[in-house]
Amino acid sequence: MPQTILETKNLTKIYNLGQENEFEALHHINFTARAGEFLCIMGPSGSGKTTFINNISTIDFPTKGQVLIDGVEIHTMSANEIGRFRSRTLGFVFQEFNLLDTHTIYENIAMPLALAKVKKGEARQRVETMARQMGIQEILHKYPRECSGGQRQRGAICRALVMNPKIIIADEPTGNLDRRSANEFLELVDRLNKEQAVTIIMVTHDPLIASYSSRMVYIKDGMIEQTIEKGHVSQKEYFWKITEINASESNNMFV
Repeated sequence: MPQTILETKNLTKIYNLGQENEFEALHHINFTARAGEFLCIMGPSGSGKTTFINNISTIDFPTKGQVLIDGVEIHTMSANEIGRFRSRTLGFVFQEFNLLDTHTIYENIAMPLALAKVKKGEARQRVETMARQMGIQEILHKYPRECSGGQRQRGAICRALVMNPKIIIADEPTGNLDRRSANEFLELVDRLNKEQAVTIIMVTHDPLIASYSSRMVYIKDGMIEQTIEKGHVSQKEYFWKITEINASESNNMFV
C-alpha cells in the first residue's frame, strides 16, 4: 500500500472570523493523498475547491486543523522554512500559467533553481533536460507572448517540475487551453504520474479531465461529500461515473 504523502485533520477555514459576515469555507475536512496518486478535486462553483487547494499547499493557512505533507506539519514552520519546503516538495500549475512576460521561457523555468541557489551549469542542464522531455527545447529563447497556449502551459509544467517536487498542485490548469492542447497536457501529466510516480492533485470542472485520475473527490459546501476510485474499470466507465455525480448536482438545482 503506498504511503500517505499528504493528510489533513479537521481542516477548517473561516473568513472574517468573529465578524458579522463570518463565513466557513471549509468544514473539518479529513483527507489523505497517497504517494504516486493522481487525484482530482471537483465540485460546484463556490464549494471550496480552490480554498482547499490553497490550504494544503502553503498558499493559505487553515483557521483550525492540521496539514501534514510527508509527515511534516507545514504550518508550524517559519516563513523561511515554508519557502524552502515549498520549493523542494511542491510544484504549482495554474490556469493563467503565471509566466513572467519580461523573461524568456528558459528564464521562467530556471527561476526556482536560481532562488534555490543551484549552480548555473547544473541549472542549465536541468532546464534543458526538462524542456526536451516536454518537447519545448526549440522555444526556450522565446518570450511567453510569442508562444501558443499549449507551449506556455508546457513551460509552466517545466517550471513546476524542475525542482523534482513530490507533489504537483494544479488549479484548473486546462481552463485557458483549447481541447487539443488540453489533451496534450493531460497525456503529459498522466505520463509523469505513471512513469515518475509524481503525486498529482488537480482541481477541475471537466469530467473528461477527471477521468484521467485514479480518484475523484467531490467537495460541496466546504465538505467532502463523496469519493470514487477508478479501480479496475475502464477510463470510459470511470468518466460516466464522474459525469453522473456532476449531473446529479446540476439536476438538484431544478428540484
